[in-house]
Amino acid sequence: MAASTKDSGDRAVPARAGRPRASAKGEQTRARLIAAARTLLAGEMSERFTTRNVAALCGVSHGMCHYHFQDRTDLVLAVIADIRPEWITPLEAAVSDPGTFARRAERVVELLARPEGAELSHLHSALHWQALNDARVRESLEAEYRRWRACFVALFQVLADERGGGLDPRPLGLAVAAAVDGLAAMDSLGADGGTGPVLRTLLRTLAAGA
Repeated sequence: MAASTKDSGDRAVPARAGRPRASAKGEQTRARLIAAARTLLAGEMSERFTTRNVAALCGVSHGMCHYHFQDRTDLVLAVIADIRPEWITPLEAAVSDPGTFARRAERVVELLARPEGAELSHLHSALHWQALNDARVRESLEAEYRRWRACFVALFQVLADERGGGLDPRPLGLAVAAAVDGLAAMDSLGADGGTGPVLRTLLRTLAAGA
């Protein structure tokens, strides 16, 4: 690891190795920095996203920001982990909770038919932009999407287990994941894509034809 860290346009700040276990106050500061990072990334001035500006918004020193995060990429990775309970974890629960394929599929439809909040939608867009220019962000974000897509494969695995035989859940699950991506893109532009009815019809059609 380098002896110092740099933010774009900022002076180098000495990096600390072997940091002690964070105190409760330290965890609170870290959480506040992540919240400030989310605010900047989701805002209209996301180009101002630097560790210096995150620290200023949080009300802490620039050095304190670098105590918790080596650079702004580390902050982006923390934001990616921070939003996981808002979009991936609920989907995993909808699929893994007990029930038939039909019941689990309905839970998935009910979950995905809910409008995505503006902040989360803007964050996803900003994170994709960050991923275009940062390999570490791209790798982390792709890992999250692999986990998200795996939920749909797991859903069709339930159908395969119910029916027995040679049903392959992977192409069916990935097809639904791609469709959901498209519906989400339409919704983000303000189009009335009818996510719930469309997704329900797709799942039923694929299940009947499988």
